Amino acid sequence: MTGSQSFTIMISATKVLEDVKLGDSISVNGACLTVTKFGTNTFEADVIPETYMATSLKKLQPGSPVNLERAMRADGRFGGHFVSGHVDGTGTIIKKKRSENALYATIQVPAECVPFIHGRGSIAIDGTSLTVFGVNGNNVTISLIPHTQTATILAEKTVGDQVNIECDMLAKYAYHMLSKQSGVTMEKLANNGFI
Repeated sequence: MTGSQSFTIMISATKVLEDVKLGDSISVNGACLTVTKFGTNTFEADVIPETYMATSLKKLQPGSPVNLERAMRADGRFGGHFVSGHVDGTGTIIKKKRSENALYATIQVPAECVPFIHGRGSIAIDGTSLTVFGVNGNNVTISLIPHTQTATILAEKTVGDQVNIECDMLAKYAYHMLSKQSGVTMEKLANNGFI
């Protein structure tokens, strides 16, 4: 079923389908979707209005490449940043440049994400967990190592492309807990010399 802000997406894949079951979560460009149907080399998931409005999935065309990642098992090895697949908003690539084997990208992120982003902190772009190398207002610079350039779709993105942003989960929880329970605000922290 397709609506003005909803659709069913079918994705060709292999590795993420090795042990898939109905109801499993698979991240598509950083947005956690539920597998509703699958075959040998494809799976389907529903995109609901909330996901449609909050992510860049609405920009996909038939044949568009996507980043895919299975949900981490609770008994699995944890080897990176905490990423939930719950997109905080979309950003726009405003600059790309190469420096030897690294590819730098500057992304304009939503203002509401800025409190959760800091240099050498974590951010997920289209589901790819990355380190923040610079923050200037609501512009965030990340760098892709050679492996990330070949293993994800990010190196193929161009200036003007929209990407899904997931801010650091731990920063969001800390901010929420401090501001809700103790009355700490960004303004109070700034006024008292903490930021």
